[in-house]
Amino acid sequence: MPCEVLRLPLHCLLLLSVIGLSQACLEDPASAYRFTGAVCRLTYPAAVVLNEKTTKVIEAAFQHARYPNLKGEKSLSFVGTIRYGLENLEVHNLSIGASEFELHPNEGISMEISNVSAVFRGTIQYGYGSWLVSVANSIDFEIQSQIDLGINPKLHCKEGKVAADTSDCYLRFDKLLLHLQGDKEPNWLKKLFTDFISFTVKMAIKGQICKEINKVANILADFIQDTAEHFLSDGDISMDIGVTAAPIITANYIESYHKGLTKYNNGSAVINDSVFHPKQLTENRMLYFWLSDQVFNPLIAAAHQDGRFQANFSGTEFTELFKTELSSDMPGFIRECLLDVASPELSVWSSSVPFLNTSTRGTSVWSKAAGTLQCGNQGKPTLYFEMNVVVDVTASYADKKLSLHGKSSEIYGLQAELPLQEKPLLDEAQLEFLRETVKKIGVPKVLSVLEIALTRLLDKQGVYLFDIFNPEVLPQDGFVVIEMDFGFPHHLLVEFLKKTLQ
Repeated sequence: MPCEVLRLPLHCLLLLSVIGLSQACLEDPASAYRFTGAVCRLTYPAAVVLNEKTTKVIEAAFQHARYPNLKGEKSLSFVGTIRYGLENLEVHNLSIGASEFELHPNEGISMEISNVSAVFRGTIQYGYGSWLVSVANSIDFEIQSQIDLGINPKLHCKEGKVAADTSDCYLRFDKLLLHLQGDKEPNWLKKLFTDFISFTVKMAIKGQICKEINKVANILADFIQDTAEHFLSDGDISMDIGVTAAPIITANYIESYHKGLTKYNNGSAVINDSVFHPKQLTENRMLYFWLSDQVFNPLIAAAHQDGRFQANFSGTEFTELFKTELSSDMPGFIRECLLDVASPELSVWSSSVPFLNTSTRGTSVWSKAAGTLQCGNQGKPTLYFEMNVVVDVTASYADKKLSLHGKSSEIYGLQAELPLQEKPLLDEAQLEFLRETVKKIGVPKVLSVLEIALTRLLDKQGVYLFDIFNPEVLPQDGFVVIEMDFGFPHHLLVEFLKKTLQ
């Protein structure tokens, strides 16, 4: 199971929430560092890319808003009392001009959405009268509007999640004209009435739009949270990705801190001595993930307990393995097994929990491996072996595929026996053949099986839908940094809008 490979205005949630759930946060980020297993840093260039799609979210807020029916009355000179009721207010012909934003260190984000053009349509019931005239009617109306929208989201921690407060929201109406039954040139009485109603409608639209934007932001946070939880879960293995502190905002990036605790069989890992510090990340790329060895090792342990580190090779796949040129002489029982018409089978698995350690030289994995070679249809295997293997591994991701590169740096504690023969142990020449086989054939084959399985799992979780450019995996002492540039994950926006507009 992968740990991660992989959101800014409203869209900061697209990435900040992509990693955020669980208990309460600490107020001081520096105090929270030692409980942090994963960090996400989203830099200003990434915010620019995400902001390009902000208009789609704003459009959803306008279109999804349910504008309340309005009723009221007002006394006017020479006219008498005006009574009115507005019903079935809907948005038509919506278009948005531009969106701009700024990051304000230790404060929040400011957004300016300009040239929002919309037509509001509905039905108005009105009446006005005096001793001179009395009118009562119910007609359709149309409101033409030109609006500039300002939002200043604040990011905070709420119930263990990154949340956005968009209550600092304002609308400026450059134009708002109400027309009754398409009357573009009303008489003075209608104009007096429509000007008054326009002011009332303006206040209603302003309150409802800001309310809807806050609602959409919360829907977006929940949607991204659900997506993140699904991405980091497979079968019985999942991860507590709750935030340990509120996000930090600087002029150049937004950074969020997460637990990264593996959950398996009703148990959860614990991190309380993380080595994270913000200086370990730079600002040159769009997106950074910082992942501690304390995230990887519990995840590896859960995968081991779940029986995921095992493989079987038989038929031509098995015989192809031994076409690799080796310097050691092949034992006779293996040569006979290769000629066995009953299709020999090789089974290998981790017999104890593997352990991972990352340094600037790369990532080393310690594992105790075991295996059996079954020749023919006997109940007992022809060969049983067990050994400790240390493998140095590096990882890369390109062309929608995860690649693992590694070599065995040490093989020790090899024990082997032939259960079908009276002689239980192999001689030194046969043991040397097994060591060379594991080093030159076994380790590369296991890594190729793992990278295929992990790529398939990443595809299942939807990573292939992201445009990831030049990702780099940089091992450091006790942690790894994944840095990349990316294109906007359009499929997430489409799915979110579908969910929002249902």
